[in-house]
Amino acid sequence: MSHGDPAELLNQTQGDFVHAVADELRGFLALKREELTAISADATALIDTIADLASGGKRMRALLCYWGWRGAGGDPANTTAIVATGASLELFQAAALIHDDIIDRSDIRRGAPSVHRQFSQLHQRQRWALDPERFGHAAAILAGDLCLSFSEEVFASVAGEGSGTARTVFNTMRAEVMAGQYLDILEEVAGPSRGPALAVERAQAIIRYKAAKYSTEHPLVLGGALAGGSAELLSGYSDFALPLGEAFQLRDDMLGVFGDPQTTGKPAGDDLREGKRTVLIGYTLQLAGAEDAEFVDQGLGIPDLPEADITRIRAIMVECGAVAATEKLIEEYSSRAFAALDTLTVDDFTGFALRTMAQAAVQRNA
Repeated sequence: MSHGDPAELLNQTQGDFVHAVADELRGFLALKREELTAISADATALIDTIADLASGGKRMRALLCYWGWRGAGGDPANTTAIVATGASLELFQAAALIHDDIIDRSDIRRGAPSVHRQFSQLHQRQRWALDPERFGHAAAILAGDLCLSFSEEVFASVAGEGSGTARTVFNTMRAEVMAGQYLDILEEVAGPSRGPALAVERAQAIIRYKAAKYSTEHPLVLGGALAGGSAELLSGYSDFALPLGEAFQLRDDMLGVFGDPQTTGKPAGDDLREGKRTVLIGYTLQLAGAEDAEFVDQGLGIPDLPEADITRIRAIMVECGAVAATEKLIEEYSSRAFAALDTLTVDDFTGFALRTMAQAAVQRNA
């Protein structure tokens, strides 16, 4: 391929940005490690778990922020501010993952022990007093809180404390994620008594505020706002990125039940054991016969749900049409996103980048 090949140029551009974000994170966390070491050598465990978690992932949010910035006229020769913003988003994502794993009682993240499990294991190795699980949860909550603080610190270094559009987007993003997370845990406990009639609609609201907006819409709009994008462009970004994020999360929920653990990094059926009341579950409860629906409903949230029961739930989902209905919804959201993308007034290379990322988001298997 020639150097002018768009795919090759895209890989190079994104690779450079991802490496720059990784360097920013390493440098920032190294300074924070020094600060915590001055407090106590014991406190460095907090930084080490954050650094390990922040070193992985696809950097999708940071990359969307970059392309939102480029599409609004950001100068690719001067990336200092957008690299720092990307690092801030990655720290926010790490905080969300730490807390999410505690809430979901998930012991595995990206094929390795989740942060609260790492702290529990530290407790066990050191043969400390009292309950290792309680220590693990408490320490991980603090690590997540510290990560949130770091995210704000990095973003404030770019946007300051003013009330500009970028700051408003960043603040809104954080509030919506917390509200969406609450709706998620509320649905787990209140969903059975609320019945299946509106289960899909409730699950869609959770997807929108817990995941879709902060995974795709807000990062893209944030980048555009940092580059001074017009209100019309930022609105167009939202029209594209919100349905894309919803399709992305629906695919994630499908993988949480049907995914290959070798590619997802999490045990198959983990979402069922965690009791997640997703759109897929909502459709299953609505479409399955009474006996099958009750079997699914009763199995949700059982930590040691047998593999045989997971296999039966999967079969019920397929046979009743819940899988097909979820796939249809993914297609509807995807079509809406790509239609909005076609109307964006961005340069051809940014449009190509956004289309490539969107296709990867909805067609992924991990």
